[in-house]
Amino acid sequence: MEQIRPAAVAGAFYPGEGKILSQEIDRLIASARQTSHADVDGRVPKALVAPHAGYRYSGPIAASAYSHLASGRGWIQRVVLLGPAHRVPVRGLALPDAAGFATPLGVIPVDREAIAAISGLPQVTVNATAHAWEHSLEVQLPFLQEVLGVFTLVPLVVGDATAEEVAEVLECLWNGSETLLVVSSDLSHYLPYDAARNEDHATAEAILNLSGPLSHEQACGGAPLNGLLLAARRRHLHPKLLDLRNSGDTAGDHANVVGYGAFAFFEETAHVH
Repeated sequence: MEQIRPAAVAGAFYPGEGKILSQEIDRLIASARQTSHADVDGRVPKALVAPHAGYRYSGPIAASAYSHLASGRGWIQRVVLLGPAHRVPVRGLALPDAAGFATPLGVIPVDREAIAAISGLPQVTVNATAHAWEHSLEVQLPFLQEVLGVFTLVPLVVGDATAEEVAEVLECLWNGSETLLVVSSDLSHYLPYDAARNEDHATAEAILNLSGPLSHEQACGGAPLNGLLLAARRRHLHPKLLDLRNSGDTAGDHANVVGYGAFAFFEETAHVH
């Protein structure tokens, strides 16, 4: 596990040049702070749900999630990042065979200690192919780098996995408020605008009630999201809706849209820094 997983969708899903990418993220986060009450009380979420389309489509909604991490910079040490498998069939949860993940903003080291803690679980495998072209994890990384600075990463591509299997992995890595959990998921896919709004509002209501399971039609990251919802119920997390829009609101037409939601989950005694 010495090689670095290179950026696969830089220049396509998001800017491929570091300075332009950094400026774009700063712009998106500044805009999100103006339109929401981001981070007003200094509470750091335990978990986030953010979308993973190209930044021109879902970047503003993702920024609504990451704008809540300002007071976590220097405190959050580890990010456990879960996203759905789009290109390669995966049974369970797949770790990479890499020592770090590269973006135009630099290399994020993979957390070897955390990987050792979960690698014995039967639902966890190593699958470099699943990670090679997977965008659901990669598009979150520049936001995390820009907002948090230095941290280690536990990247998991989730395929055919039960909520219990995902929740078990999350429990193993839960730790304290220095560990952040992030689930990468879009919502409905290719519905007309009004139908998508109705579907996504129902899905958001389910998430806010910590009630699953969600289908892949409701959320393409349904498998990791269902695991988070189960763990959140057990840990008595408090979910909050931060943003709910679709590609028709940001950069696309209204005929066939993709839904995007941003959610934060807070512990009962969330730390203030």
